[in-house]
Amino acid sequence: MTKRLISDINMPEMDGLTLLSKINELKPLIKSVIVSAYGDMANIRTAMNSGAFDFITKPINFDDLNITVEKTLKNVNQLKQTLQAIKENNILKMYVDENVLNFMNSRAYESSIMTNETINATVMFIDLCGFTAISENTVPDSVVKLINSYFDVMVKEIIAQNGFIDKFIGDAVMAVFKGDYHLDRAVDAALAVRNQIKSLPISELKKEFIPKVSIGIKSGEMISGNIGSESLKRLDYTVIGDTVNTAARLQDAAKENQIIITESCYELIKESFPCKKLGEITMKNKVKPVTIYEVLE
Repeated sequence: MTKRLISDINMPEMDGLTLLSKINELKPLIKSVIVSAYGDMANIRTAMNSGAFDFITKPINFDDLNITVEKTLKNVNQLKQTLQAIKENNILKMYVDENVLNFMNSRAYESSIMTNETINATVMFIDLCGFTAISENTVPDSVVKLINSYFDVMVKEIIAQNGFIDKFIGDAVMAVFKGDYHLDRAVDAALAVRNQIKSLPISELKKEFIPKVSIGIKSGEMISGNIGSESLKRLDYTVIGDTVNTAARLQDAAKENQIIITESCYELIKESFPCKKLGEITMKNKVKPVTIYEVLE
């Protein structure tokens, strides 16, 4: 914590200049103002070289003293803000990829993060089936390590298809695909995720647990923008809308190792991916039942 100190050069037991050098060694963030009747340049230079922030001579002009103290306080607060920013930046580096950090420092980030727009994209929800049972009966460190390893597999396949992770929701992942052939790339990523997860070894935490996923995919229009609470200073650059809600409900309807899409998506990819019609399901806030298809190998 940064602090301020006003000290006289002439003091009992330890003079101000010696105190200044000790403080600079032990508490380098403390800012000191030296007061002295000796205003010669040698004392001023000694004080400054020892780390003094400023120097005031006697007799003291209290208006000047107030200005000096205010200036010192401003400098201390600036130091605190700088240290806090460095601390937050170091923490951020632990959780954010270096390429993302570089992008955040660019003008492109500033312009893109302020843009709220309607886009045409594909949303995919991936849920890790049956993982809740492990999380309820296993020590937290082991649970976190295991689910992170599963998420890592999913993320790599999503990124390989130029998708991006919108968020992690419990033991589920929400991913978004934009640009050319976004639906095809989402389906390719889903197939790769399913195959990779199926090939993983049985968990040592619970021998009968075999990792499996259920996946819902929906393509269409959605709103992309900063969603959250400004007063809480928590905003997510995310997507919302009926397309997103439908993808989440398709994932809910999917069984283990199933990739479920709507009929409109099936019409767009049927020449590239074998699919099987499963029938109709009812969805919240949908007047008519929704026809769904399963994407096969």
